[in-house]
Amino acid sequence: MLTVLLFILILGILVIVHECGHFIMARCFKIQVYEFGFGFPPRAFGIYRDPVTKKMKFIYGKGKSDLKKTVSGDKQRDEFPSILWSFNWLPLGGFVRIKGENGEEAQDVDSFGHHKAWKRITVLVAGVTMNFLLAGVILGIGFMIGLPADLSGGVENNAIIVENAHVVIQQVQKNSPAEAAGLRFGDKILRVEVAGEASASAEPLIAPEISSRDFIEYLQAHSSEYFSMVIDRGGETIEKTLIPEFLDEGDEYPRIGIALADAGLIRYPWYIAVYKGFVAAFFGLLNIFIAFYYLIKNLLMGQGLLFDVAGPVGIATIVGQSAKLGFNYVLNVAAMLSLSLAAINILPIPALDGGRVLFVVIEKIIGRPVSMKHEQLAHTIGFVLLMALIVVVTFRDIVGLF
Repeated sequence: MLTVLLFILILGILVIVHECGHFIMARCFKIQVYEFGFGFPPRAFGIYRDPVTKKMKFIYGKGKSDLKKTVSGDKQRDEFPSILWSFNWLPLGGFVRIKGENGEEAQDVDSFGHHKAWKRITVLVAGVTMNFLLAGVILGIGFMIGLPADLSGGVENNAIIVENAHVVIQQVQKNSPAEAAGLRFGDKILRVEVAGEASASAEPLIAPEISSRDFIEYLQAHSSEYFSMVIDRGGETIEKTLIPEFLDEGDEYPRIGIALADAGLIRYPWYIAVYKGFVAAFFGLLNIFIAFYYLIKNLLMGQGLLFDVAGPVGIATIVGQSAKLGFNYVLNVAAMLSLSLAAINILPIPALDGGRVLFVVIEKIIGRPVSMKHEQLAHTIGFVLLMALIVVVTFRDIVGLF
């Protein structure tokens, strides 16, 4: 239950910050905003301020709001005398309903379609920008109190070690002995030794002296033996037994299928932590784009997924695992989720911010707006495909839990 609440809290903050970007820039350009929605329609309830009485009024039920119009940007009229703050039944995101968001009513000065292309693009990318800035702030705060980092290459002069390094599993390969044994991301390795009769001739590796390099060399030296591994998972000590295998063509020696890091916690003085936070956010976003490139490349070449793609259930599981490791790890995951949200939204896919930017760019290239009917259809199809992908990935995440 705590995992679900924490996931909802983090997702809510990320979505609110994203939509606030669109809202703030629209209002800066004096563009009319009809509705700020939390979640997607159908609408549960909403609140707005009556401009005459200055009192807050509540409304219940759907009204004129529906999912198709919200996603496609279908022409909307001002349903209420001021901005409606709505709460909707599909908690998968949020939206800001803007007047003329597909170019209609361009004759009105408070319409999105009335403004120049650069202003419209600025409004569209404002959400992505806010998610990047949020990630930078989160990482900056994290670096003030301590964030997980790989210490195998040493630490910078200005860095302060909060927690010494320990060997942590960063990734578990699919269809590997490690996956079969139930090893997970975040497991701390406390002890490794050869099991059975061979154990008499092999000294075990015991934390804290053990390092990731020691671990790899130990497995290479005893690659044909069964291993007993003791791990720390959220304060619980667990023992696993497994044997290395040849997992990929070209493997020189059997492996168990894990990626390791000598993870510790480091922090910086506040004036350096702020800078480090935004630098880390930049490189984090860059790495996400690189991961997207390889993901799409492998799918197009028929090589399948290079790595697992998590849906809401999978992300909630990751958040829960991070919570067990500590608040520092939750901050790190929240920042990465914010960057992932930014990266996904800027992709030129209809129904996403990047898709809407694409139509503005096409308008500038061809010298006239794209047919409103065709743009709305593209956004609707894009949204349906994205929701289908989420359903498929979520189903796979749920199956994986069992």
